[in-house]
Amino acid sequence: MRSLAFTLTALLALHSPPLAAQASCSSDGAPRPVALFERFISADCEACWSDPATPAPGSDALVLDWIVPGTLGDDAPLSAAASADALGRLQALGRQVPATTDVHTAPVAGASSGRLRVAHGMAFNDYLGTSIAFTPVRAAAGRNAPSAPWRFFLLLVETAPAGTEGSPVARNIARNLLQGLWNQREHPSQAEPKRWMEARPMRIPEGARPERLRVVGWVQDAQGRVVAAAQSHCGAQPGGQQGHDENPARG
Repeated sequence: MRSLAFTLTALLALHSPPLAAQASCSSDGAPRPVALFERFISADCEACWSDPATPAPGSDALVLDWIVPGTLGDDAPLSAAASADALGRLQALGRQVPATTDVHTAPVAGASSGRLRVAHGMAFNDYLGTSIAFTPVRAAAGRNAPSAPWRFFLLLVETAPAGTEGSPVARNIARNLLQGLWNQREHPSQAEPKRWMEARPMRIPEGARPERLRVVGWVQDAQGRVVAAAQSHCGAQPGGQQGHDENPARG
């Protein structure tokens, strides 16, 4: 059974930004990403972490780093952050498991399709209350707009500043994933809701540093196009600039 603390933290982050300002972080006020930029790094490839030629986008992209399980299993240099979710994401994109680094990019439709908000509360008993909410744009007369079903993705990521254990770029390492479908056909007698939302506690993986965690998310339409994306920001965090020599992918 989920504890009341988990549910309360998530709901505060979702519904009451001013009230929860000291206890939650959200995408409120943050620039809207114009692209989704995903790096897939083989856990076997230690050199990939420090490769000076690591591809990086501009500051207006939502960046994700997936550590993909390799052939070495737990003996892989980057195995501490390897995730089966990375394999699932590659499969969904129709891409092969990389031996080094692979990159996938997708444009984000942005405000013309809808507004996305992501948020999270404070760490509690190895969990983080998280939320994602999407308000689609209504079609104007004579114009079409994307519609449900919407597929949402909410990721718990661990940030690693540029220079962390030799990484030449800042990273958002995927640590946990929540995804699902908002489907109007589940309620065919009702009009599409003005707002879709989900609030869940997400488990913090062993070895992740809570002060470096945040959430990122996006929404895809029925054709798989990314129609909105967002990432939380927390401002200055106590201890947030310490320990940059530790590589979260190595644990």
